[in-house]
Amino acid sequence: MATSTGVSLKRFFPFLTWLPQVNRQTLRDDLIAGLTGTIISLPQGVAFAIIAGMPPIYGLYSAMVMPIITALFGSSWHMITGPATAISIVVFSAISPHAEPGTQAFVELAFVLTFVVGVIQLVMGAARLGTLVNFVSHTVVIGFTAGAGVLIAAKQLKNVFDLPVPQGASFFGILQQVIGQIGQSNWYAFAIAMITLFSAILLKRFWPKLPHMLLGMIIGSVAAYFIGIESHGIKVVGKMPAHLPPFHMPQLSWSNIQLLAPNAFALALLGLIEAVAIARAIASYSHQRINANQEFIGQGLANTIGSFFSSFAGSGSFTRSGVNFQAGARTPLAAIFAAVFLALTLMFVAPLGDYLPISAMGGIILLVAYNLIDVKHIRTILQASKTETAVLLITALSTIFLNLEFAIYVGIIFSLFFYLMRTSSPHITRLAPDPKDGRRLVNIKRFPQVKECPQVAIVRIDGSLYFGAVERVADYFQELAEEGVRVVLLVAQGINFVDLTGAEWLEREVHKWQQRGGDFLIMGLKQVAQDVLVKGGFRQKIGESRFLATKKEGIAALFERGLIDAGVCKCCTARVFEECADMPAPAATTS
Repeated sequence: MATSTGVSLKRFFPFLTWLPQVNRQTLRDDLIAGLTGTIISLPQGVAFAIIAGMPPIYGLYSAMVMPIITALFGSSWHMITGPATAISIVVFSAISPHAEPGTQAFVELAFVLTFVVGVIQLVMGAARLGTLVNFVSHTVVIGFTAGAGVLIAAKQLKNVFDLPVPQGASFFGILQQVIGQIGQSNWYAFAIAMITLFSAILLKRFWPKLPHMLLGMIIGSVAAYFIGIESHGIKVVGKMPAHLPPFHMPQLSWSNIQLLAPNAFALALLGLIEAVAIARAIASYSHQRINANQEFIGQGLANTIGSFFSSFAGSGSFTRSGVNFQAGARTPLAAIFAAVFLALTLMFVAPLGDYLPISAMGGIILLVAYNLIDVKHIRTILQASKTETAVLLITALSTIFLNLEFAIYVGIIFSLFFYLMRTSSPHITRLAPDPKDGRRLVNIKRFPQVKECPQVAIVRIDGSLYFGAVERVADYFQELAEEGVRVVLLVAQGINFVDLTGAEWLEREVHKWQQRGGDFLIMGLKQVAQDVLVKGGFRQKIGESRFLATKKEGIAALFERGLIDAGVCKCCTARVFEECADMPAPAATTS
């Protein structure tokens, strides 16, 4: 009873699993990882808030609240949750049509959106829908993030050049506005952006262990101070409040929820895809088992509770999670330490917002946008598969040119469409005995020198026999009948699944070949693939004797049931089966 209670408690409170493993050594390692994570979280929190259209302080609030909740209730021991790039740009896209970014109205809607996202994720986790993320291909995520990177970079051009660009402008609209007004740019602001950007790049290149983004922002801010912030009209982020995330009740009116619900579902799904993908990627190195359903619950609680503590929607961060793992984090306490250290740091950093140029943040965000474009995986996709390339391009272009919340659906739909296209055309081939080893059947297209029995078509199907594939399979066997084939031996080891439509077709097909005076035998069909056949009574209707376990049984059945015409064998020189040795020799021909 005690053991059962313990398992039940750990299911609802996952931190009970790792908390007993904390000791002096793990505590030391987690403290160091937490300090390292704070250095990364500070610039990213500010940058992602700006991407989301939120005042910078809310990015820091999110980076304090969310990691603590997912550390306690998530599945991964190393993943850090909080503001994330793709999530932030979807937040901006979802709310900007209804409120001016940066305003209190925008912030209020962001909290409502975050709450609804969290509730959706919680419901999906409680319903154990963790396997849903398996149906979203990695190519869709790569295409979406690459498109988001391009879009983020375009939206930051107004800050880099300090130009007025209308909120909500399209990708082409932004480019048109920037190019048309390029002569009116504040070149001092542009210089600060470039100093910040290239400082961060060089630091990353030559001193990879240093916090390049944070140092890049400091270098850009120092350069702006000496150039003259006020004298050259360089805009700054402004002083931030130096206090902990305040409790704030989201304005959960029915009208607000209806307004944001469609976007919230797309955002919830994207957040879960990112979180589980990151958790699994790190688990491949840490050898930890990830529970997708528990991760759904952890992300849902982070967003739901975070919405009451001035946080906007977030998800797992690959950068911060990777740094956390590489810094030696042993338990989720590292994420909690990082959040606590960030809260303490805020007390000292907040007043410095008056010296942080918006153009410097623009330079850092350009770097963040570039890092979203996974060049290595994109190159692999382009080389490996035309279908995956199409999914990649469709998703990326949809992200750039369509509403972001719609783009993720477009990618998923096309990914599933191409998958169904592939599975609806299973590989079908004719086989014949290998003359070197009569026990082995080989593909006659690959081994054109082998001979077929003129009385039997041995056919192999590789793929599932389901409603989407039945028509293609039926057409193939109809062509066989039109060729005059009388008997079919179906080699079915490659069939993994038979649905109701497939079972009905199989029953009809057997009867058709019987009516033609021939027969249709099924060899090697896996037991797991016969589930519908057995439960639906199809196996009995087809005939138990037509289901054969091995090739030897299948070939023997052809002879035992008289399906091989001895009269034809008298004139046959193929002699492809071992059993043919017992048949009368071919009649001698006379000239």
